[in-house]
Amino acid sequence: MKDALAKLGQDFFSTIVFLALYLITGDVLLATCVAIVGAIAQLIYARIKRERLDVMTYASLGLVVVLGGATLLTHDPRFVLAKPSIGHFAIGAIMLRKGWALRYVPPIVRETIPDYVTIAGYAWAALMFALGAGTIGAALSGDMKLWTFYVTVVLIGAKVAAFAIQYVIFRVLVARRLRAAAAAAAQ
Repeated sequence: MKDALAKLGQDFFSTIVFLALYLITGDVLLATCVAIVGAIAQLIYARIKRERLDVMTYASLGLVVVLGGATLLTHDPRFVLAKPSIGHFAIGAIMLRKGWALRYVPPIVRETIPDYVTIAGYAWAALMFALGAGTIGAALSGDMKLWTFYVTVVLIGAKVAAFAIQYVIFRVLVARRLRAAAAAAAQ
């Protein structure tokens, strides 16, 4: 878990820097400049340490530089604010692959209700697309407080809520299937 959180922190370092600096200063252009410099510094640091960089790191750097550059050139923060939506759309597209979620559930769930896990995988893809669209909507509004609330509360809260709902549903479905199998075996 600690390793997974560290990887997420690395992947979203520039976004975290942008958000923190914006919340402290209220200056979108300053936050954008520091996020770009931070992303480039992160890449240079990893190269010096001879660390293997994930595709996500390169993609994040590219998005920060391109969208951040567009923000700086146009003085329009909506470009850099749209960055999280691209990640959500990419993840949603990956989640459209049938059965992707099976490797992330315990064996008892995988063996007992694989059909429901596949359906849940598609539901997660739909959630990612919806969250990405919501991020674009918040960015297009131009309201930084709305966007900040959306990316810090709504994006995280929706995923936590979806995970909790999925957990409860899977637990109920597995219990029902196991009881039905036990009743059939007893007859």
